[in-house]
Amino acid sequence: MRLAIAVASNNAARLVKMRLPGLRRGTIPVMEHATRVGNRLLAALPPADFALLAPHLRKVPLEHDAVLVRSGDKIEHIYFPCSGAIAFIMELPNGQTAATAVIGNDGAVGLMTALGPTRSPMTAIVRVAGTALQISPVRFHTALERSTALATAVQILSRALMTQFQHVAACNALHSVEARLARWLLHIHDRTDGGDILPLTQETLSELLGVRRTTVTHVVSALRASRAIKSSRRGQLEIDRDRLEMIACECYKVMSRRIGRIVSQDAPRLLHAAPERNGCPPPDFPFAKTDS
Repeated sequence: MRLAIAVASNNAARLVKMRLPGLRRGTIPVMEHATRVGNRLLAALPPADFALLAPHLRKVPLEHDAVLVRSGDKIEHIYFPCSGAIAFIMELPNGQTAATAVIGNDGAVGLMTALGPTRSPMTAIVRVAGTALQISPVRFHTALERSTALATAVQILSRALMTQFQHVAACNALHSVEARLARWLLHIHDRTDGGDILPLTQETLSELLGVRRTTVTHVVSALRASRAIKSSRRGQLEIDRDRLEMIACECYKVMSRRIGRIVSQDAPRLLHAAPERNGCPPPDFPFAKTDS
């Protein structure tokens, strides 16, 4: 899906429309625009609030192993993934790393800037290629100041991420490395477009688990012996999802259920209950341009 801006004059108003492949411009209701975006958080926004962001969203590829932001760097872009999987990695001064969360079209990268100008507390790396909608923090903040629903969306995402952080911390302390790897593989598989082959190297698995590569080799061998991993070629793992679910600790189902409830149930309910913003554009002109 491409986002394009077409400016027209109608009673001296400058209108901006969103263009989607295979669809005629100017014929789609705003909510239909939102649900076709691909990011579940954006799709849950009320039409008028989504319209504040729409003219400034740019579709970008998420290339495999691309670093979207490094720990300590200034956040230059906010990303709303439509497909693919992104891992949040905590990097320690001694060079060790461990994953703290994985997101897909249920989340966003860079929304910490909603709290004010800040540097990223962690590194975000694309682990499964996909696409995202990108917006500058300045544009997002401008919309945020006008939208209670957007402020609620930031809170919802924070809850979802905090849920992952808490469970991952407990899981790392209490469960075996085999169960933890099975959990990470399932989380990543949930956020792919289908297929049982995951583009993950042993180095990536080491980074996810926070263990040495020699440990990863033993764990992958154990999962292959149990047939939860069917094959492990260089840079690829072919998984058996049903067997992985039997090996994964209970954290996988608990985390998935809680995060799913936050994103799929709480988000639409809370966002549409947010007070309407002032100056809402008329229904026929949902993408009235707000900047010069």
